[in-house]
Amino acid sequence: MPRVTKSRLIIGSIVIGIVVFGGAWMTLRGGSVTIDPGRIVAVERGDLAKSVVATGRIEPIAKVEIKSKANGIVKELKVDVGAQVKVGQVLVELDRDNLAARLREARAALGGAQASLTASGAELEKNKVEAEGPDVPFARRNVERADRLFKDALISQQQVEDAQSLLDQAVNRQLAARTQLGVAEARVAQARAAEAAAQAALERAEEEFNNATIRSPIDGTVLARPVEIGSPVSSILNLGANGTLVMVLGDISRVYVKGNVDEADIGTVRMGQPARIKVETFRDKQFEGKITQISPMGTDKDNVISFEVKVSIDNSAGELLANMTANAEIILEQHKNTLIVPEAAVIYDGKRNASVDVVAPGSKTGKERRPIKVGVSNGTKTQVLSGLTEGQKVVLQ
Repeated sequence: MPRVTKSRLIIGSIVIGIVVFGGAWMTLRGGSVTIDPGRIVAVERGDLAKSVVATGRIEPIAKVEIKSKANGIVKELKVDVGAQVKVGQVLVELDRDNLAARLREARAALGGAQASLTASGAELEKNKVEAEGPDVPFARRNVERADRLFKDALISQQQVEDAQSLLDQAVNRQLAARTQLGVAEARVAQARAAEAAAQAALERAEEEFNNATIRSPIDGTVLARPVEIGSPVSSILNLGANGTLVMVLGDISRVYVKGNVDEADIGTVRMGQPARIKVETFRDKQFEGKITQISPMGTDKDNVISFEVKVSIDNSAGELLANMTANAEIILEQHKNTLIVPEAAVIYDGKRNASVDVVAPGSKTGKERRPIKVGVSNGTKTQVLSGLTEGQKVVLQ
């Protein structure tokens, strides 16, 4: 009896070993491998857009730097930064005391020039009359009459000589007047030029006096005002571009972002293409814009060619402010209600053929590779044109 029991125990151990070994063998041959659930995602349907991002700053479409045409000291500032202004509205008043003195001096100079012109004109008219010699014929007739009377012994020789002397004086005066006529005409021309110069100086003084009042050339917003009361202002007429910057105005109801697009993408950028704009201030808000300018010439920076584009934005609400950093996402292609998988799930071979690993319970690896046809990609998600259906589970690589 003990020998039978011992035999049964040995046989039972062998059977259990066979069962365990067989189970392990079956697991290796046909059991599925468990895949990390965090790597499994479902094929979904949604909207997908291919885009490029141009980074730049918010700038008003209309921006004007205000500089003075007159020299002076700031006496009054009529508006502050952020104020809305209209065309012709007074922005700044410069001190006018010195300009007013120049204006009075210019008016006095013009008066003197006009008086000189009048005097030289009168002198010219006098010379014209004398040049015609109106008393010469009269003196010549007196000489002729004196000769006849002398022949008739009615007057003396002295009287004849006196008449001749008067004729000679009249002729000399005529000759002198004709000689002075050109001089008088030159003096009139000189006086007329002096009057014109004085008139121009007066107009310039009046313009400088009026330019002491600086007005807005556009409807817009005061973006910057670098001067204060008492600040000296230099005229752009004297210093050109180095003239004092008084204010910067801009119309921020229409703004734009100017950024660069790589040459690899610029070929697909077109005028009027939509763009989505994001700024740091409004992280949860998106602004709509469109391409309004594409530079025809690229720029080279660190051996990378890029092209400047301008994205215009409607800012009628005034939320976007000048110089805000912005990212303009330019929409190159947009597809609605299309199949989408994460880019991380797509596998490409050497020929750029795409495939994905689809979850396959019961297979040796728990997944099977399936070729697919892909469309556009935004770098995060990829459009699936064929090979998958909505809801299928794929494995991230």
